[in-house]
Amino acid sequence: GVQTCALPILFVSIPIALQNIRPGATWRVSDNDYDTLEWTDEVQSKPTREEVETELARLNNLKNNTEYQRLRAAEYPSFADQFDLLYHGGYDTWKQTIQAVKDKYPKP
Repeated sequence: GVQTCALPILFVSIPIALQNIRPGATWRVSDNDYDTLEWTDEVQSKPTREEVETELARLNNLKNNTEYQRLRAAEYPSFADQFDLLYHGGYDTWKQTIQAVKDKYPKP
């Protein structure tokens, strides 16, 4: 099966797709171009262009569907600031602050 990564997807490329569909395989590729793919692995077969394109599409979809998480994370107050907000403003103030970020960057 296809491996997934717990890290957020910031960009999508053929090397990332190849790592997912042929873990541990050896190869070289230039300029993110399938036509330059030189397959050097002696155990695993070279993936077809269709396999790579399918994985690229999956990764792009995953990236697009999780963009809101990256945007929210960048805008949430730090944990220290959130604890300060809770202490000084109470739960309702904290919740309003967090909800404003969630509203600004809704889930797709």
